[in-house]
Amino acid sequence: MFKDLFHKKKYATIPSGTSSGTGTAARSKPDIPEGLMTKCPKCGNIQFSKEIEKNLKVCPSCGHHFRLNAWERIGMTIDEGTFTEYDPGLESVDPLEFPGYASKLEAQKKKTGLRDAVITGEGMINGLPAVVAAMSFDFFAGSMGAVVGEKITRAIEQAHDKRLPLIIFSTSSGARMQESILSLMQMAKTSAALSKFQTDGGLYISVMTDPTTGGVSASFATLGDFNLAEPGALVGFAGRVVIEQTIRQKLPDNFQTAEFNLQHGQLDKVVHRKDMKTFLHKLLDMHTVKGDWTHGG
Repeated sequence: MFKDLFHKKKYATIPSGTSSGTGTAARSKPDIPEGLMTKCPKCGNIQFSKEIEKNLKVCPSCGHHFRLNAWERIGMTIDEGTFTEYDPGLESVDPLEFPGYASKLEAQKKKTGLRDAVITGEGMINGLPAVVAAMSFDFFAGSMGAVVGEKITRAIEQAHDKRLPLIIFSTSSGARMQESILSLMQMAKTSAALSKFQTDGGLYISVMTDPTTGGVSASFATLGDFNLAEPGALVGFAGRVVIEQTIRQKLPDNFQTAEFNLQHGQLDKVVHRKDMKTFLHKLLDMHTVKGDWTHGG
């Protein structure tokens, strides 16, 4: 059910060389799978990709959290066989006829196997029901266009109508520039839907992953009853360079990391990926009222 959980292997042949000093051709080296090894961008250690995947895509050496796509996230969070997807047919078009946008959309769909940058639906988390939205950075850098905003809004409304808690895993570069004002409108749209959901007693848990920036961080990503993040996740609005140029000051090295945001009161907790499902279950269990809402606040 959960597609693209692992890297697809492509094979490349390493050209044969020539033995030094002999003038004779060396034996051809065997084909080596591309993606067999992965270098951690944080500690620089090179390890078997499968070992990292078995470790929930967390570096065994330093704990760096690699990015997940939407289906990987759902597979790690929702009990097997319990996920029902919402609105699988919704996909972006080119409403403003932005130059080159239509062809880029098609390329993104073929590359990722997704129709847009978010998957929504409902399922069980250790036996407790929830509506879940998972964004995917590999589709247009997780940018929010009309479809992302619409799918998240519909998921919020489903959670409201079914009296279920809501969990959104965010990762985004911000609003999608190719959809201009239609993209920016999604900030108000999703925030208004969340306001009604929370006012009526719904529980919303926001989980920010690397990176969560721009219009997404300025709207639904930071409006949770509980605001969580994965270790080391970049969470902020504008980029470091823009801010430094604006305030004419040097920012701390850990600026906008999850840990920095926690220290300055912008997050409730930083949760390791291996603990995330258990922690979410505890929050759901703590706020569940039999025969009524899962209450927020």
